Amino acid sequence: MISARHSSKMFRGLLGGAALCLTLSLSVAAQVQTEKSVSAGAPTKQVTIQRGEVVYVSGNDLVVKMEDGTLRHFNNVPDSVTVTVDGQQLNVHQLKPGMKVERQTITTTTPKTVTTVQTVTGTVWHVVPPTSVTLTMEDGKNQTFKIPQGQKFMVDGRELDAFGLRKGMKISAQKVTEVPETVITQEVKRTGRMPPPPPAPAPDVPILVVVATAVPEPAVESAAAEPAPAHLPKTASELPLIAFLGVLLCGISLTITAIRKLAA
Repeated sequence: MISARHSSKMFRGLLGGAALCLTLSLSVAAQVQTEKSVSAGAPTKQVTIQRGEVVYVSGNDLVVKMEDGTLRHFNNVPDSVTVTVDGQQLNVHQLKPGMKVERQTITTTTPKTVTTVQTVTGTVWHVVPPTSVTLTMEDGKNQTFKIPQGQKFMVDGRELDAFGLRKGMKISAQKVTEVPETVITQEVKRTGRMPPPPPAPAPDVPILVVVATAVPEPAVESAAAEPAPAHLPKTASELPLIAFLGVLLCGISLTITAIRKLAA
């Protein structure tokens, strides 16, 4: 800030505690103007994908078989957690065993630097170079500020050190601090696929029945058809039978004769 007659602007302090160490009390806090700014660096993203198959659903409890074969039990899944399947948002009650599910987690890490500038305005009442300076604040009270080593001041466009300050100069002292921060955000996308439909039943195959039919043999015409004989021809003779009977009778006769001789 520049006054009508004498003004100076304190050069920005070194990073962190290299600015002026202000010995401020609570009464002086009202005299401090604070400005904050945030600068962001290039973000980095990390994508993690987990896939599995629904094996059990009961109420808000869900069991999923992961790709590595392990079973994961998700207890009390909120109804607000949905899975995108064919463009529709399905909650845990609408999931079915056999469904393929995928969870994609996108982690974004963004480095940021928060710069805080505290400005104190006053009139030089007393200076002890190069260690301290006493300023008269806007409320009329005097406060002493420590000057860090090597601090420079801008006075009417000129760069001065603590030895260049004079009583009556209106100056504006600034304390600059820079604090690095890391902001991590996560985005979760859940998608799924319905289980494949069951195989269609085999179509009815007609049973082929083969019926054997007798094929008539073609008639063979002979030159002259012979009539069937009325009686079968005799092919054997009766002589053997007669001879057998004769021998039998002779044997019987001889037997009877022998019996009579023995009886006489």
